[in-house]
Amino acid sequence: MIDSLTLQALLIAGLPWLIALAIVAAFLGLGFWRLRKFFEARARARGGEDVLVTLRITIPRFKNDDDTRQNDNAAGVKEKIAITETLFSALGGLKPDKGFWAWFVGRTDSFAFEIVAHEKLVTFYVTVPRRYQEFVEQQIHAQWSDAFVEPIEDYNMFTPTGTVVAGYLRFKRESVIPIKTYKEMDGDPLNAITNALAKVGESDGVAIQFVVRPAKSTWRALGLRIVRNMQQGMSFQDAKKGSKSHGWFATKEDIEKSKEKQRERRLSAAETKMLEGIENKLSKAGLETTIRVVASAANTEEAQMYLTNVLQAFGQYNVYEYGNSFEKNIPSSRKAILEGFIFRTFHQSHFLVLNTEELASLWHLPLPTSETPNIRWMSARTAPAPVNVPQSGLHIGFNVYRGKKTEIYMNEADRRRHTYIIGKTGSGKTEFIKNMALQDIRNGKGVAVIDPHGDLADDLMGLIPKERLDDVVYFNPSDLERPMGLNMLEAPDENMRDFAVQEMISIFYMLFPPEMIGPMFEHNMRNYMLTLMADVKNPGTIVEIPRMISDDAFQKAWVAKVKDPLVRSFWEDEMAKTSDYHKSEMMGYLVSKVGRFVENEMMRNIIGQSKSAFNFRDIMDNQKILLVNLSKGKTGEVNASLLGLILVAKLQMAAFTRADIPEDQRKDFYLYIDEFQNFVTPSIATILSEARKYRLNLVLAHQYMGQLVRDGKSEIRDAVLGNVGTIMVARVGPEDIETLGKVFEPTFSGQDLMNTDMYTWNVKMIIDNAQAKPFTMKAYPPAKGSRKVGDALKEISRLQFGQDKEIVSRDILERAGYASRKEVVAAPMSPPSSL
Repeated sequence: MIDSLTLQALLIAGLPWLIALAIVAAFLGLGFWRLRKFFEARARARGGEDVLVTLRITIPRFKNDDDTRQNDNAAGVKEKIAITETLFSALGGLKPDKGFWAWFVGRTDSFAFEIVAHEKLVTFYVTVPRRYQEFVEQQIHAQWSDAFVEPIEDYNMFTPTGTVVAGYLRFKRESVIPIKTYKEMDGDPLNAITNALAKVGESDGVAIQFVVRPAKSTWRALGLRIVRNMQQGMSFQDAKKGSKSHGWFATKEDIEKSKEKQRERRLSAAETKMLEGIENKLSKAGLETTIRVVASAANTEEAQMYLTNVLQAFGQYNVYEYGNSFEKNIPSSRKAILEGFIFRTFHQSHFLVLNTEELASLWHLPLPTSETPNIRWMSARTAPAPVNVPQSGLHIGFNVYRGKKTEIYMNEADRRRHTYIIGKTGSGKTEFIKNMALQDIRNGKGVAVIDPHGDLADDLMGLIPKERLDDVVYFNPSDLERPMGLNMLEAPDENMRDFAVQEMISIFYMLFPPEMIGPMFEHNMRNYMLTLMADVKNPGTIVEIPRMISDDAFQKAWVAKVKDPLVRSFWEDEMAKTSDYHKSEMMGYLVSKVGRFVENEMMRNIIGQSKSAFNFRDIMDNQKILLVNLSKGKTGEVNASLLGLILVAKLQMAAFTRADIPEDQRKDFYLYIDEFQNFVTPSIATILSEARKYRLNLVLAHQYMGQLVRDGKSEIRDAVLGNVGTIMVARVGPEDIETLGKVFEPTFSGQDLMNTDMYTWNVKMIIDNAQAKPFTMKAYPPAKGSRKVGDALKEISRLQFGQDKEIVSRDILERAGYASRKEVVAAPMSPPSSL
């Protein structure tokens, strides 16, 4: 055996070694701790850059919806908040990260739920590990079917010159003790928080961040012990410890008496309430939660005020007598808390455990009943693209729904059922039309674009591909030096004369109030026009109508060409018996209607030419490009309307003459008309119902429904809505939702149609000759062309199809009887170039 002296000597001799060993162990421990912190920080930084995804969540708010009116009571509010519990239950049910690596570098199963006030908007965000992104998006959409979840670049509410203050929220008591939840409140508890955030200035920012992760099952142990012990008679303090201290000198008899008193002790009402709350909290999934509040402002006083206002809003959750309450913890150093805020890290020292009910009370998406201003609501609901959307054809845009992007196409067969586009000014109609027409041009299709503003036609001129430069006709009435002819009385053949005359009568009804036209004007004008159209190869013009009344010789020369017995009867039986006085009255009556065009030099030089500058049937059959610039600022509103009406009528007549070729040989021709209400007559129903047989496919666009109702008559509106196959609606006004809402219900409400974003369309498309469900579509950005190319093409077109102004003017004046043959320079008009 070793005596005490020997043992003492050995210990003294080994003491330096023990001290050295302790120092080495300390250094190793410090080095390991530093190494762990290094890897933890690196993993955190890497997670912020590569692994975490920030999702911005918006939902629609419709105060007038029936469900909002029916569920704005307390029960309805609780029911809507309870939806969020399902989301947190799904997260709480995830298996927590375990193992050495999770301990060494930190867990990566944290989710950050945030409410942020920045740039005068209160926005809701969720930041998730990338591997959980799809899972979280599915959970959100499962609970909020109308929610729009958008991955974004992380927001930044800090300014270089601002001041930042921040703090944590923690419990005053153990986490198993519950706080007050939405089920115990009369209204939405989030209102107090969002109201505080709504007061944040435009250049300032405040964020409330809840970093949550699944809690380990051991979190319930303390609560179960407290409940069990208090039910056995212990006080709360003793129940936490697990037993009652009886002192050093307590006898066995004293301990037994104490236990007997515990068994006889009755719980107070407050203690009973506490136990019920603990049991309720333990019955639901728990999540470990770090709560941060960060405020940024121009100065410390404002930032501190924002922080205080938000922290005070959490007082509504406090239960002072038998529950838990929040208290703030403002760290001395802001660096760590701001770093944790930016990287959404869970803090091991500053966390508490909340169950799903408590978390839903603290964070949930805003309710439609919320009165808080400045909440970022979703402007309009979205809907998925049909599963049978074509995979090829005209590419008109794309649909994004719940993270899935679908390209949207229209095939040719469906386009023959025509397309109707409506939206307010600035909603993107013109650019949308430009993209469609440009694709048709690049695909070698026949295209006509009637543009009342001029920008669309000019932009397309700069986008014409090289292989189609020879196909372009650019019609610009404001080109006074080389006007292009457009004879209103020129019909493709004898069978189309009556149609042409009827269209001209309809045009006059469109241009003048009905009381200024009347049956007598219609009767006389019809016979005058049919007479001037008697010679199909060399027809007269509207400019010559006054001379038909005043010049008997001129009149007889044209009447001699008439073959229609009814028209001859008009001249021989009716006009022959009309006195000169009545003829004079009639002349004034007719001239007052046509005079505004005949007396205008620009219009006279266009509609006074006996031959149109280009052949409409040739343009359609040979798939050429007609771009019409009817800029109202240069042409005049009434003049632009007249020319547009003539152009549409001539394209319609040209389409109908295609009956002479088999249907399968008729090539599709696409007619785009912006502000089409100015360029169509009530016969639009005929065009929409019959023109597709002749492959004239219309794309009609305008701003609002009221433009289609004239003098209380809605035949144009009814014809459009009743015949078009595809309807595309951008943002519209409240007057239109009564009509269009019926078309898009129940997928979209009137509020959705009123609040659509720019370049976003609500589409009801026909697919394979069957109507598909409405869906949301985004349009692609507009293309930009070369102005130099456009100007060059305009010059070529005006030289090829226009006529010299002097020659045109002299010929028209001579035929109208305003100049004698001797006064006219003997220089016949050169015939228009054919395409």
